[in-house]
Amino acid sequence: MVAMAACSPGASQAPPRAATPRGPEYLVFYTQGGQQQAQQAVESAGGTTLANDAKLGYLTATGGGGRFAENVGADGSVVGVSPDRSIGFAEAGAARAATRRTGGAKGRTAAFPDARSFTKSGSGEPLAGRQWDMRMIGADRANAKVPGSRQVLVGVIDTGVDGKHPDIAPNFNRELSRNFVTDKPKDEDGETLDGPCEVSSCKDPVDEDDDGHGTHVASTIAAPINGIGIAGVAPGVQIVNIRAGQDSGFFFLKPSLDALTYAGDIGVDVVNMSYYVDPWLFNCTNNKADSRKQQLEQAAIITGMQRALDYARQRGVTLISALGNGSTDLGHPKVDKESPGYPVGEKKERKVDNSCVNVPAESSGVISVAGLGPSGRKAIYSDYGVEQADVSAPGGDALDGKGAKATRSILGAAPEHVLRAAGRIDAKGEPKGADVVKDCKGDTCAYYQYLDGTSMAAPHATGVAAILISRFGKPGKGGLELAPATVEDLLYKTATPKACPTPRQYVYKAYGQDVTQVCEGDQADNGFFGHGVVDAWKAATVEP
Repeated sequence: MVAMAACSPGASQAPPRAATPRGPEYLVFYTQGGQQQAQQAVESAGGTTLANDAKLGYLTATGGGGRFAENVGADGSVVGVSPDRSIGFAEAGAARAATRRTGGAKGRTAAFPDARSFTKSGSGEPLAGRQWDMRMIGADRANAKVPGSRQVLVGVIDTGVDGKHPDIAPNFNRELSRNFVTDKPKDEDGETLDGPCEVSSCKDPVDEDDDGHGTHVASTIAAPINGIGIAGVAPGVQIVNIRAGQDSGFFFLKPSLDALTYAGDIGVDVVNMSYYVDPWLFNCTNNKADSRKQQLEQAAIITGMQRALDYARQRGVTLISALGNGSTDLGHPKVDKESPGYPVGEKKERKVDNSCVNVPAESSGVISVAGLGPSGRKAIYSDYGVEQADVSAPGGDALDGKGAKATRSILGAAPEHVLRAAGRIDAKGEPKGADVVKDCKGDTCAYYQYLDGTSMAAPHATGVAAILISRFGKPGKGGLELAPATVEDLLYKTATPKACPTPRQYVYKAYGQDVTQVCEGDQADNGFFGHGVVDAWKAATVEP
C-alpha cells in the first residue's frame, strides 16, 4: 500500500523505489542518526530500502525470507520492525448489539434517569431533545455563546467522514481533507476485509465514509446549527477528514503515521483518535509469550506512533483519544485475549502487565477519554485507570438502567448508504428500529444512529477543546493557535470533578453476570472520571 505523502516544505528525500519488490514491505524504525546503519542492516538481511521518512525516523523496506524482520531487528540501530499491513480497529459503538444485552446497574444517580425523557425536541436543532449528552456537558447552552471559530481546524482521524451529509457538509473542509488508505477487498488469507472497491482506484474520495464510525464522531464534534438534525459541541468549527482507517474498521500503521504528520504540517488545532492501533490490544516489547518478530512489531507500534504524536504536538496539535472499550483497568492489566487481532483467526491468550500499553490511548502527550452513561456513571464497557483516564465524557451506555435501550446511547450522523447496506432503513428510506432516526428539512433528509463507546466520548472532549482554542487561541498560520499543553490545562480546569462511587468496588450487571470494577484516586483525579467530566459551558465562560 502506498499512502499519500504530506505536502509540506522539507519533505523527506527517499531513495528510488525498486522496480520489482522482492517481498513484503516493512517499516523499520531506527535510532537517532542511525539511518545509514539501518539501511545497511536491511541490505545485509537481503532486503531493499524503498523510502526514508526522516520526519519520523523510519525506512520503508522490502525483504524476503521468513526471518527478515528478526535479522534487521538484531542490528543496534533498529528499534522496531513492523509489517506495512492492516494493524488496528476502530473502537466501534456498542449500540448495534444493544438488543442482545440484558441487565441493569446498581447505584444509578438521578441526574439523567432515562434517555427516553429526552425524545422530544426542546430549543435548538430538531433532534436536540434526544441529545442528553449535550445537556450533560452544557453544550446546548454553550452553542449559543461560543459555537466555535471557523478558524479552528479539527482533524478526524478515523474511517472517513461523509462530507455530503446534510448535517456535516456546511462545516466540512474538503480542500484540506485527505485519505491515506486504499481499500483492501480481501486479507492475506483471502477472507473478505473491506469488500469490493467502490471506485476503480480503490481509494475512496475524501468526503466518503463506508463504515459510518468517523461520520458519527465528526457530527458530535461539529454538526452545524442549520435547522436539521442535531448540533455538535462546537458547531462553528471546521472538520478535516484525515482518514487512516479501512472500510472494515481496521487501521494500517503507516496511514496513522501519515495522518498525524499531515495534521501537524497543515496547522490542524486538535485531532480526534477514536481507535486503537494493534494487532496487539496491549503492545509489549518483551513478552515471553511472543516471538521475536512479534516483539519487534509491538516496539515499532509504540515507537512509531509516539514519534508521530510528538511531531504533531510540537506543531500545535492537541491530541485526544478514546480510552478503550474493554472494561479493563489499564493500570493493572492481566490478560490479553484479543491479540493479535489481524489477520482474523490469529488471536491467542497471553499474560500482560502494566509495562504493556494501548496505543495511542496510553502514549505520551495524549488526552484519553473515558465513557459515561446517561445516569452519569462510568459506562460498563469503558476502560479505566488512575494513570490512564484523563477526563470523562458521555459515551452512551445502552445498559445504564433497566434492560437495554438504544436511546441511552449517543445520537450522531450516519451515512445513508451505510444504513441501507446494514439493513437499518427500508426501501422507502424509513428506519427499521429505534437505533436509527430520520429528520427532514423541506426536501432534504438526513439519518442519525445511536452508538455506544469511548469512541463517542472522545469527540465530546475534542469539541470542548475546539471551544477553548476558539476563545483563547492566537492568530497563527492560517488560523488560531493554542499550545497543546495550555489546551490540556484548560480542559482539566473546566472539567467538573467527580468522585469515585461509594463503595469504590463498583458492581455492574451485564450479559447476566456481575462485573466488578474498582475506582482508585480522589475526586480531583481518579480512574473512572479522570480530572472530571468535560464541560462545554465552563469552557465557553471560564475567565482567562
